[in-house]
Amino acid sequence: MAPEAAARPTRAEMRLAAREQSRSQRRDAAKAATRTALLRVALPSVAALGVAAAAAVTVQGEADQQRAQAAGRVPEQATAADAPDNARAEAAQAAQQALAAGEAEQASRSDARQPLAGTQGGPDPAGQPGAEAAAQAAQTAQAAQTAATEQPAPAPERPRISMPVAQHGIGEAFGAAGTHWAKRHTGIDFPVDGGTQVMAVADGTIRTQWNPSYGYMTILKTADGTEVWYCHLRSYKIRKGTVKAGDVIAFVGSSGNSTGPHLHLEIRPAGGGAPVDPLPWFLAQGLDPR
Repeated sequence: MAPEAAARPTRAEMRLAAREQSRSQRRDAAKAATRTALLRVALPSVAALGVAAAAAVTVQGEADQQRAQAAGRVPEQATAADAPDNARAEAAQAAQQALAAGEAEQASRSDARQPLAGTQGGPDPAGQPGAEAAAQAAQTAQAAQTAATEQPAPAPERPRISMPVAQHGIGEAFGAAGTHWAKRHTGIDFPVDGGTQVMAVADGTIRTQWNPSYGYMTILKTADGTEVWYCHLRSYKIRKGTVKAGDVIAFVGSSGNSTGPHLHLEIRPAGGGAPVDPLPWFLAQGLDPR
């Protein structure tokens, strides 16, 4: 017995099958477009977009299922079990892959920022100072150098011994004989003009007095008790008090037993001994009045 010939589909059935195939292709294209969009979105919102895409596919699948059931073309079991579940699985897988890629990129960015943070300040892993520490060290060195240069220069040291007058040169020497003295000359004479400034030869205290032979005189007493006599003065600048070496204390004259303006200077040791030659005393102090 010959097999029964297969029934040929009608034109209506063929058009229906073509429409179903077109809808299936559009659904597949929509799914592919959804997966591609999920992979291209910003990393911080990948998981949320994946869930939203899955929900959209599910809603689309349910809508297609309802339309197909109403037309009597798609079995209810195949539409509900296959299309939505497959779409959800594919969307969830795409979301997981994108989320993993985002976490890897964030970790890579964190690792790349660590060396930059290490150079902001303090020693780096190799023990070298950072840029900030080096800048602070340079500023500290510059401030120290500026402070050193701005310090006032020390005042020049005052002389320990000074000339009694500015002009060097001795007239009558110590011990000279002559008709001007009862015995011998007891000091040294500086032949300078009247009114010349007379200065303290050392630190000490002074007093003034009159003497018929020495005229107006100033007596300077140093710390060790040595006395320096300035004689034949015209006038005093300081009559009493403490003075320093180099201070102006009087002015040259020709008072007392004198033949003309000059300064007679004597050195008398502590304790009231006889006068000594002033020249060796000056030389011993490192000063040559000649």
